[in-house]
Parts: sequence; C-alpha cells; structure tokens
Amino acid sequence: MAEPADRRILDLFGIDLPIIQAPMAGATTPAMAIAASEAGGLGSLPGAQYAPDTFRAAVTEVRAGTRRPFNLNFFAHDTPRDDPERQAAWRARLEPYYAEAGLGPDTPPSGAGRAPFNEAFCAVLEEAPPAVASFHFGLPAPALLARVKAAGCKVVGCATTVAEAVWLEGHGADAIIAQGFEAGGHRGNFLTHDMATQVGTMALVPQVVDAVRVPVIAAGGIADARGVRAALALGAAAVQVGTAYLLTPEARIPALHRAALERATDDGTALTNLFTGRPARGILNRLMREAGPLSDLAPPFPTAGAALAPIRARAEAKERDDFTNLWAGQAAALARPMTAGELTRRLAGD
Repeated sequence: MAEPADRRILDLFGIDLPIIQAPMAGATTPAMAIAASEAGGLGSLPGAQYAPDTFRAAVTEVRAGTRRPFNLNFFAHDTPRDDPERQAAWRARLEPYYAEAGLGPDTPPSGAGRAPFNEAFCAVLEEAPPAVASFHFGLPAPALLARVKAAGCKVVGCATTVAEAVWLEGHGADAIIAQGFEAGGHRGNFLTHDMATQVGTMALVPQVVDAVRVPVIAAGGIADARGVRAALALGAAAVQVGTAYLLTPEARIPALHRAALERATDDGTALTNLFTGRPARGILNRLMREAGPLSDLAPPFPTAGAALAPIRARAEAKERDDFTNLWAGQAAALARPMTAGELTRRLAGD
C-alpha cells in the first residue's frame, strides 16, 4: 500500500487509504461515494448537482450504504446578478449553431445551474454531519462555515496557488487540496482568475506543503499508483483523484463522454469557460475549437450552460459531442475501466 510519510489525513478523516474520490458534480453518484469509502478511501458526494431535498435523499443513500467516513462537497461561489446584455451577446454567438440544428432564435434556454452552499444545504448537512465537508471556489460565509465546524465536520478547501492555500488556512480550513493545472473539471481558483499563471501539480504541492501547517491533498494529473507515490513523495498527505473515476460503472456520464475518455490523449484537453462560465478542463471538441476555448462572451458561472442546452441535446441525439462538456484531466489516457472500489484500492497499491 502507498503509505504517506504524513499520516495526518488518515487520522483526521479516519480513513485507511490516502485516496479521496473527487466530488464531480454531474458525474458522481451515491454508489461511487459508497464504493470509494468502503474500499478504505474517502468517498465524496457533490451537493452542487442537487436541490436540497434531493440532496437529502442522496446523503441518506450514502449513509445506508456505508458506515465509513465520507465527504460532502459544495460550491462556494456567489450567485451572479442578471445581465441581459451579456446573455444576449452569448446567445448571438451561438446563433449559427442554433440555425444549423434547426432551432429558432426564440428557443428558450434550459438546464439546471449549480447551486452554492446556503442555509438549505447547511441544514441538510447538520441533520447527519459527514466526517468531511469540502468546498470549491473558496469557503462559505463565516456564519455558515461556523455551523459546519460546530456540526463536527473537518473542513477542506481547494487552492490553485500558494496564496489561496494560505488564505484557506487562515480562514479555518483543516486541510487543503492543492489543485494543479493538470486537473480535470472546474478550477478551484478564487483569489485569481488569471489562467496564464496557474501552477502545475509537481510545482504547486511542495510549495503549498512548505507554506501551511495543515495537511495537503494533491490533485491534478493523478490517475494511477505512480502518480499517488509521486504526490506523497512531494509531501502530500493524500491525493484526490477525479478523471479515473469517470470510467467506473458507478459514474453517471453520457456514453459520448465515456467514449471520449477512452480515446483521450496527453494533449487532448484544454481549459474552457464556454460550458459554465468558469474555467474547467475538458476534452477538446467542436465548440471549444471554434468559439474558445476561453471567451469573454461566456456569461458568469453557472449561467453559460443554459443557452447551450438546446443545441447540446440536438447534437447528442445524433451521437455527437460537439457541445457536451467532456470534463477530463491531462492524465485521462492513464485511466482504465474498473469499479470504483477496485480503483480506490489500486491507486493505493504498489
């Protein structure tokens, strides 16, 4: 087994393996979180993909499936104000794709956004507190964070720079995820929005380890046991892995996404803000090549996806991934199909 020199995460979370299954909103299922926790790692359930009532049901399902520790994850973004002019400009950029799909200019947008941590989600958490509560895009408001801590949860925040890691520690995080530039899905940045200066995992992890006193969790570019060993050698107390779990049967992703992951290459991903309004790493597709991958026209997170939903649905009906967010990290080609439990054990294996 991969044994970290720093055992603080194992002891802090009460887990056997230094493996955290990443909470991937839209892809993670209760079954995935249960399997990762039952294997000895830390399973994670993302709250952002649910409304509070359905989230309560999902948490109940996880609790029924495992007595092991698990993590509930939340987004900590601010809900943007309405901006009709920017939404109109974005819709105008997408208009040629609407016409190509046979959709009229008055086709209404659709699709759910991503909800931030709020009073309702906090109430669900307090009903049956998990061992760990993690946050993306910073931390929630101090009053809400105090309630999470009072419930007995260990608080984890995500940093993409040393400055963000120091901020998180200073604002009450018990552990910090150091998310390298290689990571799939949304960047956790919150103090900077400059994607040109984001740091890779190999450089970021040891600098964060040196800058903070709390234990550090490495994320980004880790898809097999070799990556785990490298991260632990850099001083991480554990790793968080996302993309590799997308090829497990417990993942809930479209068949098009799964197929794209199976043909992934080292240079086949890019950061894009087109699908949600925040930078996230995914496999290159038509929309990213023609409209981005980064565009000032994309409206703020999480509103960009609503206008894409109708043309995405038409494309997916024809088995095309032109407008589908194919989240994946740079190590996607190293991932292999297997169950979430087997993956958790293999990541920790020699």
